[in-house]
Amino acid sequence: MTTSVPLPDLWTRLKKRNDQKARDQIINHYAYLVKITAGRVVTSLPPNLERDDLVSAGLMGLIKAVDQFDVTRQVKFETYAIALIRGAILEMLREEDWVPRSVRDNVKALERTYYQLEVKLGRPATEEEVATEMGLTEAELLKLLVNTSRANVLSLDDMLMGGGGSSDGERLHLTDVLQDENANVLKDVETSAMKTSLGVGIDRLPDRERLVISLYYYEGLTFKEIGKVLTVSESRVYQLHTQAVLRLRGYLQRDTALFAKD
Repeated sequence: MTTSVPLPDLWTRLKKRNDQKARDQIINHYAYLVKITAGRVVTSLPPNLERDDLVSAGLMGLIKAVDQFDVTRQVKFETYAIALIRGAILEMLREEDWVPRSVRDNVKALERTYYQLEVKLGRPATEEEVATEMGLTEAELLKLLVNTSRANVLSLDDMLMGGGGSSDGERLHLTDVLQDENANVLKDVETSAMKTSLGVGIDRLPDRERLVISLYYYEGLTFKEIGKVLTVSESRVYQLHTQAVLRLRGYLQRDTALFAKD
């Protein structure tokens, strides 16, 4: 949707004069992000939910993004909004608690294995090492990673916006910690333990996993689009994304002394 008033002028009117008409125009302009993001977050709905439920939750995320966006920051609004829209949808899904217990158990087992192997080896474990540790073949591990990712229980936004935030209740968004190219901590953001840990954790990821995180969360590409960039299948991107988030969950939720390794 286009507006008769240039977007920069609308943002100025909203942020400096609290112009609610400008606010409504900005929300309407970016409403398309809600449907796009909802379609990317959940490809197959559980029986107790409808697509409109996702859109409604996502719209609340968009409104929050418009209200909270700092126009002086060197971050694209679309990037910031997608993070909050995705987070709002995932939060709604988490409250519905529709993911089977067996899937959650698999996530815990995977996360524990990735973390324990990294502590033991002093580096990110390979797929072969993880499979051996879990008593699986590599093919079985890769299938488990894809199924886990498609169950929509693993997202970096969900992890950051959930219970892992700061002690004062402030929620951390991915755009607070990712840079355009290298996925490091932003120089102009006040540092915190979690931001620093995530930035270092992303840098520690294997190259392809780090690139998937950057392309998916910062650039907003779909898994299919990322597959074309990496010249791999969409399923392979699912696997890389799942592994990356599992590693990062371990980094953020356990012993941060791991980051001190050279």
